[in-house]
Amino acid sequence: MIYRVRVASVYLLGFFIDLINMFIANVAYPDMGRHFAAPVALLAWVSNGYILGLTLVIPVSSWLANRVGAKRLFMLSLVIFIIGTGGVGTASSMQQLIAWRWLQGMGGGLLIPLGQTMTYALYRNNEKAKLSSAVMLVALLAPALSPVIGGMLVDWASWRWVFLASLPLAIVTLILAACWLKADTQTGAGGRLDTGGLLAGCSALMLILSGLSCMGEAGRVRQGALLLLPGFLLMVWYVRGALRKPKPLLNLQLVRHPLFYTAMLIYQFVPGVFTGISLITMFYLQNQLGMRATLVGAMMIPWSLAAFAAISLTGKKFNQLGPKPLFITGCLVQAVGIGLLTLTNQTEGIAIAAVAFALMGFGSSLCSSTAQSAAFIQIEDRELADASALWNINRQLSFCFGVTLIGLLLNVLLSSGLQVDQAYRLCFVLAACSAIIPLLFSLRIANRSVILTLQQEKQ
Repeated sequence: MIYRVRVASVYLLGFFIDLINMFIANVAYPDMGRHFAAPVALLAWVSNGYILGLTLVIPVSSWLANRVGAKRLFMLSLVIFIIGTGGVGTASSMQQLIAWRWLQGMGGGLLIPLGQTMTYALYRNNEKAKLSSAVMLVALLAPALSPVIGGMLVDWASWRWVFLASLPLAIVTLILAACWLKADTQTGAGGRLDTGGLLAGCSALMLILSGLSCMGEAGRVRQGALLLLPGFLLMVWYVRGALRKPKPLLNLQLVRHPLFYTAMLIYQFVPGVFTGISLITMFYLQNQLGMRATLVGAMMIPWSLAAFAAISLTGKKFNQLGPKPLFITGCLVQAVGIGLLTLTNQTEGIAIAAVAFALMGFGSSLCSSTAQSAAFIQIEDRELADASALWNINRQLSFCFGVTLIGLLLNVLLSSGLQVDQAYRLCFVLAACSAIIPLLFSLRIANRSVILTLQQEKQ
């Protein structure tokens, strides 16, 4: 096996571990909520705690890699992840669970940007689109298998084993990283860390997420607003400062590339919204329609089959069609899938939900694989590490904001006096309508120019 294939394999395993921790926990939330008597807003922090850990370390991935060395840092992050996973699986309260998820996120946060930077640096520009398709295809195994396995673990054992299930794979990845990755030279050339930017960015995110979660709880709307306001102001201050600094924590200038920022926005409104819808659908199908956790987890099988078809289509047609028609198709198909969830009932719930998840799988994956392929086309090799950090922060935040905002929307509808069934259905309708935002941005893509660039790279 040649070296770049070994590096890509280690990267894909790290990516797989990250996705497992995004998807496998969803099916366990109802059981976890009953065990700890926790509301949906608090359960959302099981995901948010993981995301907060990620956001703390991803921005410093490039700086740390220069200081410590990519291989050593990759292995260290795996060790931290393993310790955090053990803590999550043995937590005795929601507070402990969220704290351990935060540590787990810190460990897993460096796996993707480090692995992506190391891997993409070994492939030429005209090979990166195919590499992106391969990444998405391999990563598809996580959403395909993890909910089914998670549902079986919940039904047959406990929600704790849903988290502990990723331990063996993390240990295998650690061993392979030790054997396959070349030891790089520790240069100590990381420069001075933008500590102020790190504190400001993480504090802003914490305030925003806390505010959104509070607003989703009855009687805490005002408290949530009081957290949101300083959070947004601090984020604006951080962004303005980062744009002025010669060496900021994150090179936000990269977001000015049209394809890069469009791909990032697509991720927020398509895969991100799906993550939130997937979570509340788990509650809806189990608590309202009475389905077993294993059966609900199996809904990801049609999702995965359709996603496989969408990712294969992207790999074959991206260079010919460009990103614009693929984005538009994906947005529309996911919107139809989410809207179809309003028709689920106790007699035909399984069949309709399966079709809905298949449509969401095709639409979401068509957008995410196209975004992954398009995002780095205009990025220079010397900017790849910073772009990778920004891309992965955005990707993780899309999942976090999706869960938080969809949960907030559902809680607002439930507190408005609507019946539970009506609140869920209206939430599905509004989430489907959100597809118009990425659709409008997709229409602005200079598609012909992208196709010409791809054709020139082949020559």
